[in-house]
Amino acid sequence: MPPAVTRIVLFSCWLAVLADGYDIGVIGAVIPALAEHAAWALSPVEIGGLASWALVGMLIGALFIGTLSDRLGRKRMLLISMAIFTSMQLGAALAPTPELFGLFRFLGGLGMGGVIPVAAALTIEFSPPHRRSLNYGIMYSAYSIGIVLASVVAMGLLPVLGWRWVIGIGAAPILLLPVIAKILPESLESLENRGHHDRAIAQASRLRIEPYVPTVQASPTGEKVSWQRILGQLFSLRYLPSTIFLWITLFAGLLLVYGLNSWLPQIMRGAGYDLGPALAFLLVFSLSAAVGGLALGWLSDRYGVRLVMIIAYAVGGVAVLLMQYPNSMLINLTLAGIAGIGSISTSLVVTGYITDYYPAAIRATAVGWALSFARIGAISGPLLGGVLASPGIGQEWSFIAFAIVAVVAAIGMALVPKRVTS
Repeated sequence: MPPAVTRIVLFSCWLAVLADGYDIGVIGAVIPALAEHAAWALSPVEIGGLASWALVGMLIGALFIGTLSDRLGRKRMLLISMAIFTSMQLGAALAPTPELFGLFRFLGGLGMGGVIPVAAALTIEFSPPHRRSLNYGIMYSAYSIGIVLASVVAMGLLPVLGWRWVIGIGAAPILLLPVIAKILPESLESLENRGHHDRAIAQASRLRIEPYVPTVQASPTGEKVSWQRILGQLFSLRYLPSTIFLWITLFAGLLLVYGLNSWLPQIMRGAGYDLGPALAFLLVFSLSAAVGGLALGWLSDRYGVRLVMIIAYAVGGVAVLLMQYPNSMLINLTLAGIAGIGSISTSLVVTGYITDYYPAAIRATAVGWALSFARIGAISGPLLGGVLASPGIGQEWSFIAFAIVAVVAAIGMALVPKRVTS
């Protein structure tokens, strides 16, 4: 694969995921302003409901857009996904009622959920085998950067222009669509999968991919592969054990990510820290993921994804467990960073591993369905944190429970069979 082609695909997917991360992170950044928005007079439960609508949309979007991209084209579905969530951000920013706000967030979530499966498939396809995990880590680092960017924009604009502007800026990446449409090549795997062998050969020649060896067998009749056939392969006896344990791993990983992301400041306040230091734990937890993803990607390419992920999940769980003790601020911040790497970074690398694990013809479908199942874990994480924060439950159980979840993820990864080869 020519390095220039890899860089173009990586850059295009990085931009799409950056915009995705901003739109996902912006709701948390504007929650304080929504709580004070007198015209809506929202209760904390109602605000939590508004925040959850995007996650529900993402669950559905990852399920269907990933599958559609294997049938209709990955480039096309990436652009459609971006168009959906960016335009819906503008709708949410202008929403006159909380009900319409929630509707626009749900519709935007459909696009948000579709970006990662498609970007994952494109990144893996156009990366050389020895750099796939690292390139995936680079691509997915944009997700964490987008969330941090939403926080920075909110800090600057909330006091001056209000929450509508902070959300509305999430629509700006719609201007990138013509650029990405021009520079991003269509997936060769997708062309072959849809029976367009001649177009795949012509595009490979334009991209100077020589020799071009298709990774997907073209349909002899030129027909598009059916979704029944795609799902049949994903859940076939050959791949079923892998599917089960990879889904368990990613489910536990996202439960850990969203549970800690929602409740870590409150947990640390219960451990005796003031609000400012407690928020610092969340910042370190999130920022460590961007660098940690690159490090784990490099290690995975060198030593194997399964081994590195098992160790990383286990170490992350130990870090969460140790945070309950009265360590110094520096030590607990370090442990929070390790926990971020052992939850956010590991989950992004596992997502890339799922993309590379299955046959090329069902890459986007495989990661889309896995992420949809894992979104249930993402929704469960904040609920688990709320239960653990209830009166009468010891503070230490918050740390113990999330540490156990990390161990479940490590065990799930250990039980994934070695990759099936033809």
